[in-house]
Amino acid sequence: MKLKGDQQTSRAMNRRLILNMIRANGPMSRADMATRSGLSPAAVTFVVSELLAENILVEGEASLGAPGRRPIPININYAGRLVVGFKLMVGAIDCVLTDLATTPLVSKRVPVPDQSPQSTVEACAAAVGQLLAERAAPTGAQLSGIGIAVPGVIDNGVCRLSHRFGWIDVPIAAMLADLVNVPVWADDDTNAFALAQQLFGLGRHHRTVGALAIGAGISCAVVIDGSVHRGANGAAGKLGHSIYDPTGPLCECGRRGCLQIFFSEPALVKRWREEKGVQGDVDRHDMLAAAQSGDETALNLLREAGEGIGRFLGGFCNTIDPEVIVGGGEAVTFGDYLFEPMRDALRRHAMWTPPPITPDWADDSWARGAAALATQRLFDFESRPGETGGVA
Repeated sequence: MKLKGDQQTSRAMNRRLILNMIRANGPMSRADMATRSGLSPAAVTFVVSELLAENILVEGEASLGAPGRRPIPININYAGRLVVGFKLMVGAIDCVLTDLATTPLVSKRVPVPDQSPQSTVEACAAAVGQLLAERAAPTGAQLSGIGIAVPGVIDNGVCRLSHRFGWIDVPIAAMLADLVNVPVWADDDTNAFALAQQLFGLGRHHRTVGALAIGAGISCAVVIDGSVHRGANGAAGKLGHSIYDPTGPLCECGRRGCLQIFFSEPALVKRWREEKGVQGDVDRHDMLAAAQSGDETALNLLREAGEGIGRFLGGFCNTIDPEVIVGGGEAVTFGDYLFEPMRDALRRHAMWTPPPITPDWADDSWARGAAALATQRLFDFESRPGETGGVA
């Protein structure tokens, strides 16, 4: 497909097309790029040469084959640039330094003295230097950008509302950029998780994906036609603020009976502790151990949570029709004690055959999602969803 535009626009579109083909398919020869993209060999050669000169692409070893000129695989130089991801939490920040594939190089958690925006960005700025200093093998790779994942409604780098932090209209990305002199992007934490899945995770080869995160809250971010759907105000995906029981406890949002006040990871642990009369501090690992030992209270709570969340996921699937739902958040620890009743409920409440729910979670997943907010700017895959060709 040929797309019209001036020379600068054509160049940007062709660069994006080449980079995303390699990201999705792995190393490719110039001839393969021309065949798959529909670009002329000359256009491919021009773009590849430019990206090689910028150290964004690298050449591999020529592949074995028939005598004559052998194809040289071209790959993205993922190690050539660095990005930082920050996941903001109450009282602490999860921090990660990654390469362009969001592969963690250094991870750490730093405390925050209070939840004020100024204290938060100062802690982030200090962590940037610490992360760079702790690299095992410093190279010439430079820091390209920073991503911040915030639980809230985020619009163009501004936190319009975060109930958890008490923030309203905080320009969090600009505040940190002023301190570190590096480009900074911010988004809702579940959107960031979905973005990382779309770039390099289980959503990589799917166009429509649900990214379900069950942690301190419950959200289900939406990838539609390859782009994270944020909504008119950046408030899309707030599944946890669907009303489960209007007579229920007060939620952080000020309403009663939200789904997450019953079934977020902290809520489940709290309910289990109170119902069992457990003294002292317990966490999700203690609750999992109890479920594994046959504790009926733990098993019933996890079954109730799976069925409750699964019912709302049925409505989500009836509206969005995703190909897959990727599960994340700290509640993934509960495994099939939570996810099997969720799948059963989804089968009952989805009109069509529901997609698989596949957990994909590690302790650094939130922060890696934040790093993806910066990484995506190289690929710029969201700028023209559905684009299949370039300008020859």
